[in-house]
Amino acid sequence: MTGSGVPQLLRPRALKPGDLIVVASLSGPLHAVYEADLDRAVAVLERMGFRVRRAPLLEAGRHHWWSAGTPAEIAGEFNALLRDPEVRAIVAHDGGQTVLGYLDLIDVDAIAADPKPILGHSDISLLHLVLHARTGLVGFHTDLATPGLGGHWQAVPAARRTELERLYAALLTGTEPIGALPTTPAWECWRPGRAEGHLIGGVVNRIVLAQATPYALPLDRFDGAVLFWEETGGHASHVWSYLQVLRHCGVLDRISGMVVGVSYAIDGLAPPEAPVVPHASGTSGASGTSPTLPEMVLDVLGDRDIPVLGNVEFGHAGPNLPMPVGIRVALDARQRTLSLLEPAVRPG
Repeated sequence: MTGSGVPQLLRPRALKPGDLIVVASLSGPLHAVYEADLDRAVAVLERMGFRVRRAPLLEAGRHHWWSAGTPAEIAGEFNALLRDPEVRAIVAHDGGQTVLGYLDLIDVDAIAADPKPILGHSDISLLHLVLHARTGLVGFHTDLATPGLGGHWQAVPAARRTELERLYAALLTGTEPIGALPTTPAWECWRPGRAEGHLIGGVVNRIVLAQATPYALPLDRFDGAVLFWEETGGHASHVWSYLQVLRHCGVLDRISGMVVGVSYAIDGLAPPEAPVVPHASGTSGASGTSPTLPEMVLDVLGDRDIPVLGNVEFGHAGPNLPMPVGIRVALDARQRTLSLLEPAVRPG
C-alpha cells in the first residue's frame, strides 16, 4: 500500500490481436431500438483485431426497473467476467443509474489477481473511481459501446473515426506512452499554466457520490492530481454545487490542474459569445443572468492558481478521447495540450 492508502497502480496486461473482449450491461438495459448501434460497436472492436462477445444480460428488452438486472444479477455476471481468464477486457454497453447498487458485491480479489481493462464513462466512471481506490486498477474512461462506438463514432468523418480506432487500439495494446492526445480547435484555455500529475475524474456528480461511499479515494490521493470532469443534464446550479462540494472537502486545494469536458444538455448556462480569453483576475467572459461554464468554474476555484483546460472531447456530447484514471499526464493549458506520460497497460 502507498502512503495514501490506495494500492499501487494496477495495470492490466496488454491485449493481443485475437483476444476476447466482452460487451456487458454494467448499468442500463439495452433497448431494442439500439440493437443496430450495438452491432456497429461490435464491428468497431473487431476492426481493431479483437474477438467480441455479448454477455448474457445484454439482451434487448431485458430490464429491472431502470437497469439491465438487479444489482446482484449484474454483479454476478460482472464477477464471472472478471474471473474468466479468456476474457481480456470488458466494455460497458451503456451508462445508467445502477453501479451504486453493487459496489459492495464486486470481487476485488479477482481484479487484483487478473486485472482487465474495464471501458466506459457516465455511470461507469463511478466504477473506475471505486475500483481504483480499492485495487489501484487503471480506469479506462472511454466511450461506451452502444451510444459511443456504435453511435457517436458513426456520425464523425471517417478520418476522425480512424484516428479514434488507432488511439483506442494503442491504449489497449501499447506498452509505450501514447503522448499527446489529438487536439482540436474547440479546446479552450480557461486559466493558463502547466501541470503534471495523475488523472482522477469522471462525471462530476459521480465523483461526489464516490466520495460519499466507504470506498472513497483518500483525500491525499488528490495531491498533485489533474482532475478531469464533465456533466450532462440537470442545471448549471447543480454543477456549481458539485464543485462547491469538492471545494469544501479539500479536493480543489490539492489538485495541480483541471481538464473540463464538453458540457451537454445543462440548463441555465449562458452560451459562450466568443472564444474564452482568461483575464488577469482569473475570471473570463461577460457576466449576466446566467454564467458560462468557464465563469462558473473560475468562480469556484477563486484564487487557486492552477491551469484549466476546457471543452476537451470527453463525456456525453460525442466521441470520447481516452482519459485513463491513475495515469500520469502533462497539461499545458495555454498551449492547449494534454499528454499521457505512461502506458495504461503493461507487457503481457
